[in-house]
Amino acid sequence: MFLTLRTAFDRTLTAFVIFLLASLAVIVLMGVTYRKLGIAMVWYDEVASIALAWLTYYGAALAALKRAHIGFPGLVNAMPPALRVAVVLFGEVVVIGFFAVLAWYGYQVLDILQGDTMVSLPWVPTQLTQSVIPVGSAMFILAQLLSLPELLAQARGAGVIDAEQQEMEKELRKAMQP
Repeated sequence: MFLTLRTAFDRTLTAFVIFLLASLAVIVLMGVTYRKLGIAMVWYDEVASIALAWLTYYGAALAALKRAHIGFPGLVNAMPPALRVAVVLFGEVVVIGFFAVLAWYGYQVLDILQGDTMVSLPWVPTQLTQSVIPVGSAMFILAQLLSLPELLAQARGAGVIDAEQQEMEKELRKAMQP
């Protein structure tokens, strides 16, 4: 069941990130095209910057799920296995703690923004656009927790594998199968 939950979260987050990326590309291309035609859209700058923030937060959560953020696997792997686990757990506590604080204050900011709207699209509440901070932070925490068992198994075993190395190993296994 745990693997099913992780896979579902991975696919859902991947689809949403792809949607955000495609949407951002379309918005920017439309903005540039319309501006060149002399009929600039007043909302495109604001919407594009918000879409970029959403892409950043949700993309970071997806990268966390795949353990693709910058790390120090060589440093961790140089330690004995018992110490590796402690160091990995300490790192997880720090990261999850940071994003818990970010989610908490992001949620408090939403209360402050109550009643505000976007400048160019006054029917869109600012709370919606800024909800990415607490929601994205919560998703990052969930991603960390869903990928933690695999990381701990690596720390107890031969050592932590960085994301690029893990991806290369997957591709190599695929290539070796008939």
